[in-house]
Amino acid sequence: MFLKEKNNGHLVEILSITELFDLYQQEVVGRYHYGEEVQDPEKFSKQNLIFQSGETLPRCWVDPHYRDAELKR
Repeated sequence: MFLKEKNNGHLVEILSITELFDLYQQEVVGRYHYGEEVQDPEKFSKQNLIFQSGETLPRCWVDPHYRDAELKR
């Protein structure tokens, strides 16, 4: 899956989709997708990643407390 970095707009290839969906993981392993050679993997903060369309990642992917309000009922 490809996402975009907020800061610079570079495409990032996410290497582990399960890390991306895990709301307790704050970072994911990926690599920049530019140039002719494959870039080295590095860690990216989920807070700095967005979809290519500019939409933010769903809260259920980044916030472990996204349903806390429902528990208080």
